[in-house]
Amino acid sequence: MNILVLFAHPVETSFNAGLHRVIVERLRAAGHSIDDCDLYAEDFDPRLTRKERLDYHNQRGPGDAVAPYVERLLRADALVLSYPVWNYGFPAILKGFFDRVFLPGVSFKLVDGKVQPSLHNVKKVAAVTTYGGSRFRAILMGDPPRRLIKRMLRATVKPGASVTYLAHYAMNLSTDQTRKAFMTKVAARMDAF
Repeated sequence: MNILVLFAHPVETSFNAGLHRVIVERLRAAGHSIDDCDLYAEDFDPRLTRKERLDYHNQRGPGDAVAPYVERLLRADALVLSYPVWNYGFPAILKGFFDRVFLPGVSFKLVDGKVQPSLHNVKKVAAVTTYGGSRFRAILMGDPPRRLIKRMLRATVKPGASVTYLAHYAMNLSTDQTRKAFMTKVAARMDAF
């Protein structure tokens, strides 16, 4: 498969960066073609401009600032997201990617004012993430990132697509052992992806 890996963490020595490396290595070793999109390294601008907002519902063209990212998304058979959860949400750079790239005509169509998901080239989705707090605290807050991946993104991609959510909770209390166990779990899931 052609897999778009979206990575969103600014620190190359972080545990998240280590997870990202394992994801890319294991997917490549399994024979997949990887488009490794490190949003920070590529200096992706998450800010939706005034013009982009005004033109949001209009057909976008190759001159659009995010056109290369749209092309990458549309070439993907699968999507793997690798990011930390900060303040019970996506990092701003990843949220901005969704705001600027998941456009009408790309991830959905508006037909008679109704949304029709259309990102049907994507047949598999996986999210690999870390939370500072516990799963219990995330549940109390409604766990927005999990819900966005398991509900919104699932509804946007090909119907029936496999959606996997791998989370390491309580990073603030993690140990070498818990991090190693999670890394092993992620590696195994990428081997089988």
